[in-house]
Amino acid sequence: MNKNEIFTIGLMSGTSLDGIDLVYVKFKKVSYKDFDILHSETISYPKKWKSALQNAINFSSDELKFLDIEYGAFLGAVLNEFIDKYQIQNIDFIASHGHTVLHQPEKGVTLQIGNGQVIANDTKQKVICDFRTQDVKLGGQGAPLVPIGDALLFSDYEYCLNLGGFSNISYAKEGERIAFDICPVNIVLNHYANKLGLAYDASGDIASKGKLNQQLLDKLNSLKFYQQKPPKSLGLEWVKEHIFPLINDLETDISAILRTFVAHIACQISKIIKENNSVLVTGGGAFNSFLMHQIEISLQHKILLPKKELIDFKEALIFAFLGLLRFDNQVNCLSSVTGAKYDHSSGMIFLPSGG
Repeated sequence: MNKNEIFTIGLMSGTSLDGIDLVYVKFKKVSYKDFDILHSETISYPKKWKSALQNAINFSSDELKFLDIEYGAFLGAVLNEFIDKYQIQNIDFIASHGHTVLHQPEKGVTLQIGNGQVIANDTKQKVICDFRTQDVKLGGQGAPLVPIGDALLFSDYEYCLNLGGFSNISYAKEGERIAFDICPVNIVLNHYANKLGLAYDASGDIASKGKLNQQLLDKLNSLKFYQQKPPKSLGLEWVKEHIFPLINDLETDISAILRTFVAHIACQISKIIKENNSVLVTGGGAFNSFLMHQIEISLQHKILLPKKELIDFKEALIFAFLGLLRFDNQVNCLSSVTGAKYDHSSGMIFLPSGG
């Protein structure tokens, strides 16, 4: 591996199933902050895969083993197309987040499918993946993992807020990195937009026309998770158990649901970011102008958004960075964030067969 520059592809699939994010990045080893995103792209899921990933939570263990291999082959094909399209020659390794199917750290369970050996064989590249399992085995939440990247790549910001399937935040406090999931975002908003035949509520237009359901908002804000202290993380299982039943009991109008849930998101975020601090906002939710406006109203200050490339690809970028830290056997999981017994270097390394 070149001692001065590292070239890597980062691969990310979020819980909101917006698609697969890929970035080809060059890191300077002298200063990790000195990085360049050379190529980036989001690949939308075919209907077959979107359906399979949405329903995977109900699969048997044998079905999940098969899906892990099949999905690994799919990611390998996507990666090969990306490499060919941009004529990428220099790759030190591929870092893949995979797709989270199960995340119940309190039961010692987390599963990200996308078999690393299959990807390595199909791309003929070194692959680093499965970043969460070791942390859960060490008593941690296995999430969030992005804060080490926030700390080392984006320390100019006081808060790093991601608005993806879930909203999560990280910041420095008394010399430690604190990070946790705040609340669901697109995993809920997209679910109800889907009922109208839409992939998502573009710019929050439907939500902006909805009527606020105060009873529903109060019930959402009263959920026990929001009173818990970090470290804490959320998964689809929690949403299915606590969010969807509550909404479906108290509201049927989709525009009212979206309007009320946007208010819920803004409320929960404003409980964390209370002062006029510098905030880096990324993730698909940053493009929801109605959501951003409601967050600004709750915070009582304007939020300046970064370049579109960083909004879209920050998580894929940071998983590329996590792979770099793992390859160098440096810490990439912070116990202050996940609650694990100690800081550690997490991720499995796969070499192509015969490599």
